[in-house]
Amino acid sequence: MTTMTDVARRAGVSVATVSHVLNDTRPVRPDTRAAVLGAIEELGYTHNTLARSLVTSRTRSIGLAVSAISNPYFTEILQGVEAGALAAGYSLLLTDPHDDPRHERTVVQLLHERRVDGMIVAPSAEPAAMVEYLARRQVPTVFLDRLVGDNHDQVCAENSGPVRQLVEHLAELGHTRIGLVAGLPGLSTTTERVEGYREGLRSRGLPFAPGLLAGGNSEAAGAQDATRRLLAAPQPPTAIITANNAMTIGALRALRELGLEVPRDIALVCFDDFSWADLFTPRLTAIAQPSKDIGAAAVRLLLERLAEPDRPPRTVRLPCTFVHRTSCGCAESAPATPPAAQERNPTP
Repeated sequence: MTTMTDVARRAGVSVATVSHVLNDTRPVRPDTRAAVLGAIEELGYTHNTLARSLVTSRTRSIGLAVSAISNPYFTEILQGVEAGALAAGYSLLLTDPHDDPRHERTVVQLLHERRVDGMIVAPSAEPAAMVEYLARRQVPTVFLDRLVGDNHDQVCAENSGPVRQLVEHLAELGHTRIGLVAGLPGLSTTTERVEGYREGLRSRGLPFAPGLLAGGNSEAAGAQDATRRLLAAPQPPTAIITANNAMTIGALRALRELGLEVPRDIALVCFDDFSWADLFTPRLTAIAQPSKDIGAAAVRLLLERLAEPDRPPRTVRLPCTFVHRTSCGCAESAPATPPAAQERNPTP
C-alpha cells in the first residue's frame, strides 16, 4: 500500500509538506503543490480520512435527513446538497425520516453517532423531539424546506406569495370559486401556502369559503380524496390549486375518474413544477421552486455555521417562478423572471 512517505519521496518533499497539501493546513508553493499532486496521481495514493478525523475531530461528512426521497422535489434538493458538499470536500450520509416524528428522532441520532460534522434536515410536522436532541448536543444543523423557528439556520422557498399569484391569476380568468388542496397540517409550507391562498382571495375581493379548502396530507392518495370532496360540494370549485407535486397527481386521478377534462371543465394549477409537467395534456401551469439552489444554500449555511459557531442564526428564502402553461385555461406565455433571493437575520 502506498504511504504518505512514498509520495513525499517521489515528489522530493517532506512528509509534512504532503500533509499540508492534502489537508490545506498551510500555504504551499504552486510548483511544490503540483509536484505532490502529481506524485499522488502517479502512485495511486489514497488519503486516510478516518485517521485524519481522529486527529482533527472532524469527519468531513454531512448528515442529510430528507423525507420522501422518491419525490422529484426532494431528489433535486439532494442534487444541490450533494454538489455543494462535494465541492467543499465533504461526503454525505443520507437517511429518510419518512415524515414520522419518532423515526426522525431515531435517524438523526444515528447520523450523530456516525460523527457527522453537521446536519441538514427537512423536519416533520412534529419536530420537537428531534430539534431538542440536536440543540442539547449542539449539533450544527440547517433546516430546509420547512421552518422550525427563527433561532435556527434554515432555508426554504417563498410560499405565500407564489400561491397568492396563482389565486390572482385564476381570478383574472373569471374564476370566483377557487379550491385549494392543502398539505400536511403542522408543516410550515402548508401554513404559508394556505395563508397565500387566503391573501389571494382577499386581494381579488373573493370570500373565503371553508368548503373550498381540503387537506390532502401532502400525498397523492390524500389529494385524490380531497379533490373528490371538493367536487362533491353543492357549489364545487371551477378551479383547483394543488399545494405540491404529489398532490397534483392525486387531483388528476380524481378528475379523470369523474370524467372531467382540464381546463374545459375545470382549471388546475399547482405549486411545485416537475420535469414531466409539460408532458400532460394540457400542460400544467405551475410554481417552480429552486430545488437545487435550496440544497446548495443549505450547504453554504452549514459550512458558515461550522466556521463561525457563534454567529446569529439566519433564515434564507429563495424566490419561485411562475411557469405559465395551459391547464389554467389560457394561452402559454414566457415564465416570469424571479426576484432576487431574500435573507432574513432575526434578532437572537
